[in-house]
Amino acid sequence: MKILAVDYGDARTGLAICDAGELLASPVGVIHSHRMDEVVQKAAEAAWEQRAERIVVGNPINMNGTRGPRSELCQEFAAKLGEASGLPVVLWDERSTTVTAISYLNATDTRGKKRKAVVDAVAATIILESYLAWRKNNPES
Repeated sequence: MKILAVDYGDARTGLAICDAGELLASPVGVIHSHRMDEVVQKAAEAAWEQRAERIVVGNPINMNGTRGPRSELCQEFAAKLGEASGLPVVLWDERSTTVTAISYLNATDTRGKKRKAVVDAVAATIILESYLAWRKNNPES
């Protein structure tokens, strides 16, 4: 099943997709917008273009397991995206994905404007890889 991952942000939203066999997650771009409705529309269009069958939205749960204002915003975004795309949307714990993405970019010496342009798509890829690993152990999900 092709799955689109979304790392929703205030200014930039990263997107990643996996292949139909759920083996490889790849970044597919970044949406640059401050407006939730515009990001919802563009993410729904990306899901259609990529022929996704499901969408995973990163849910920034606090390190202590509580849900704060950012998590609530992502829940609202996920609900709107499900409605706009007509696809099932899953919220997925994304704790530390941006930190991990920055670590990957440090390891590849990606700096400056190039880093800013890709960090959100890399974070979406990490969210998707985590979800795919979980699905491998929970195939009926």
